[in-house]
This record gives sequence, C-alpha cells and structure tokens, in this order.
Amino acid sequence: MGEDVRLRDVEEGDLEVFFAQEHDAEAVRRSRFAPRERERFMTHWATKILGDDTVFVQTVTVDSEPAGHIVAWWEQERRFVGYWLGRRHWGRGTGTKALTLFLQRERARPLYADPFAGNTGSVRLLERLGFQRTGTVRHGDDEHLMLVLDEEHGADCS
Repeated sequence: MGEDVRLRDVEEGDLEVFFAQEHDAEAVRRSRFAPRERERFMTHWATKILGDDTVFVQTVTVDSEPAGHIVAWWEQERRFVGYWLGRRHWGRGTGTKALTLFLQRERARPLYADPFAGNTGSVRLLERLGFQRTGTVRHGDDEHLMLVLDEEHGADCS
C-alpha cells in the first residue's frame, strides 16, 4: 500500500518542520537556496506567506505527518510555484502526488517555476506535470531554468 499524500492548510507547528527542512545540507546544495536564520525565517512566513492573501500555501502531509509545503505567489505579473519536501520523501512519488493535488487547486495559468538547473529531480517533476522550459535565469552565480505551465492542469497527470 502506498503512502497517503494530502494537502492541508499550514498549522503553526508546521513552521518548525519547514525550518528544519530548509537547513538540511543536501537540500540546500540541491536547491541552491541559502537557509535563513530562525527569526528571519519566521518573519518571512508570518508576513510574506501566511500574511499575504494573494499567496496560496499548503502543507504536504504523508500519512498525516507534515512532509513539506507547496506555495504559489505573485512576482510582478507572474504567478510562481515553489515547494520544499523533507529529504526522506524524495524519490518516492510524494512530490508528484502533492504537486498534482496542488495544481488542481491553484488554477492560475500561466504558472512559472525556476528551479536550480542542477536540481534534476525537481526539474523532472515539473516537466512530468506539464511545465515547459522557456529559458534560463540567473540567481547570483547560479543558473536556474525558467519553466511554465500554460494550459489547465488535469487530475490525470502522474
């Protein structure tokens, strides 16, 4: 029997899980995302994510336990999606299941993502769900792929 992957609203206790995941050394290496110190992390979540009604965020749960999060936000006129899963959930289909569920709820299209080019697992996940490469962008010294989902995403993508 497979794991039960679901989405739910973020609860206060989830932030400790997210903070620990953001500080996982291998996740930092793969994402090229610099972890924030605790106060900056908590302030960012309180004001920029949970405190912004244009942001849609969900906790990913596996067998009722928090496994990560998926978030959609506006950056100028573009709607972006991003996600973070704890390392023990990598390569098990959790990301595919969770992002499929999220894309059924987040209906804005086009929807953009810009993962680090070397994060092949994340790039493959996005492409498997219909995101198309449109170019590259730089974040500091790192090259990221710009991907876009133009069409309505159906529930049958897996």
